[in-house]
Amino acid sequence: MPADNNKSGAMISSGWVLACVAVFLSATAASALDARYTDADGDLVADTPAKTVTPATLMFAYSPGEDPASYRTKWVGFLDHLEKSIGKPVRFFPAQSNTAQIEAMRAGRLHIAAFGTGAVPLAVNCAGFVPFAIMGGEKGILGYEMEIITHPGSGIRAPADLKGRRLAFASPTSNSGFKVPAVILRDEFGLEADKHYTAVFAGRHENSVLGVAARDYDAAAIANEVMRRMMARGVIKRDQIVTVYKSATFPTAGFGHSHDLEPGLAKRVRDAFFSFPWAGSNLDKEFSTLGVSRFMPITYKDDWAAVRKVDAALNVRYACK
Repeated sequence: MPADNNKSGAMISSGWVLACVAVFLSATAASALDARYTDADGDLVADTPAKTVTPATLMFAYSPGEDPASYRTKWVGFLDHLEKSIGKPVRFFPAQSNTAQIEAMRAGRLHIAAFGTGAVPLAVNCAGFVPFAIMGGEKGILGYEMEIITHPGSGIRAPADLKGRRLAFASPTSNSGFKVPAVILRDEFGLEADKHYTAVFAGRHENSVLGVAARDYDAAAIANEVMRRMMARGVIKRDQIVTVYKSATFPTAGFGHSHDLEPGLAKRVRDAFFSFPWAGSNLDKEFSTLGVSRFMPITYKDDWAAVRKVDAALNVRYACK
């Protein structure tokens, strides 16, 4: 897979345009709900509107951080459980990018989804996404670290060695695949993209990892839980990768529904996540190596606070158009 081919989609697409605009301000910038939403209770997510929807068929999408097509079969058992729990058909929506996924929810075509860590604030503010669950287990919610990786023999032993090199990021909305490493490299090592190193966007964490393993990139910033699962599946070997930096822990993808679902239906959706029989499922087979055994409740206000701080450090403001 050529690592330079960003098949996950461009930042500008048809329909309404989602502009992720970095605004450099004198004061700390913060994401705010789009004007079409309200937040009377102060939980930072859109309130349920007076006019709600009850779709005949609900659409579900998993974070497009990896190959969306490969995940359709892994979610079959869960979607069957979801259908029985809510009494309505549920279909898998193979979103090719965070932008496409957010556009679909904003337009009312996507009702239940998992958004990647860094895309959650944009989905909350621009698409009325209401996160309520995350994967977890006996040790708590599933987390991951941002790692800057390289290949053996690259000559890169520390982030400072990235000067003059080619560094792959996942996408501009990715927490570990762009925002966190951009802040760390700037603030801790005095390195800025396109000034001290060449930044390229691979489209997905998977592409970045494969690109480093194939030596197409000198290095990459990735979510290590994606890399660990790739290693567990035999997609890459451990000796193809060298880690030169590891960050603090962040939450993984957040699961939620659109803010305008009819309240009774929204409750059945939430209950279905927490009643899903995880043991022996396809999801168990995929995520058990990470210590995952169930879905656990979260709130955007509390559990995404660290991610919002990263956005503030970058002075990022999201404009929804």
